[in-house]
Amino acid sequence: MPSFTPLPLALFTAASLGFAAHAMAAQDMPPVPSYISQQDVLRAGVRCDQPPYGYQDNNGDFAGVEVEMSRQVAEWALGSRDRVAFTCVTAENRVPQLLGRKVDVLIATLGVTPERERVIAFTQPYRWGASDVLVRKDSGIEKIADLEGKTLATLKGSVQAKWFEERMPGVKTLRLNSAADALQSFRQGRADAYTHDAATLVVVTGNDDSLRLVEEPFQISDAAIGLRKGEDEWRTYLSAAVERMHEEKRFRPWIEQYVPEAIRGYYLSVFEQPKPEESH
Repeated sequence: MPSFTPLPLALFTAASLGFAAHAMAAQDMPPVPSYISQQDVLRAGVRCDQPPYGYQDNNGDFAGVEVEMSRQVAEWALGSRDRVAFTCVTAENRVPQLLGRKVDVLIATLGVTPERERVIAFTQPYRWGASDVLVRKDSGIEKIADLEGKTLATLKGSVQAKWFEERMPGVKTLRLNSAADALQSFRQGRADAYTHDAATLVVVTGNDDSLRLVEEPFQISDAAIGLRKGEDEWRTYLSAAVERMHEEKRFRPWIEQYVPEAIRGYYLSVFEQPKPEESH
């Protein structure tokens, strides 16, 4: 007969407690709405052009922190991380995709704004975010006020485009469909600067020494999961899922997986630190 070495009591107890805590967390989750639980997959709208939050890797596979969030919701709600179908959404089409019932949720760098709250619902926030401006190191642009009379690349339907439209109408905005298009237009010299989420721009500067951020954060807002109004049971479930992700400290390993160490500190701060006050 094979020999059997008993597990140390402390290890056995720790393992039992860990299992019990996990089971307790699952029991504490509110019920999944029947129209979600009866589906084969969770239909998640994610970004495909915004690493580290949502993108497609060299194999065309979906990757990123918000993609992992979607898989985690699928595991808790439907029993498997694989029971999720991803749809690429852009800043401009993501809300129409949700309202048109193409997706069940938006986990897509979606900032909470009064305008959006009039048409869709949000869960509790899972992080905060800020906008910034990317310029060439030799551009002479030191602050946002220096953009007056210049051309700024941004995304159609983005909070950054709206912010400049309302506050600095003297800035000409070149509005593109995707982050890749906006960055390319800026690199080609069609724009003097490029504005987006600071988290996206930090990745760019980490890969290009000729560029820098103005480092004057604006449009500081919460990011949350978006869903349709009237789906209160689903909203309660998703908010509980966000809270559980924070309690179980799931964001840090996802960030460590997708963010280079040199710029990791910024991402850890937006998930783990309180939201700062806005100076504008």
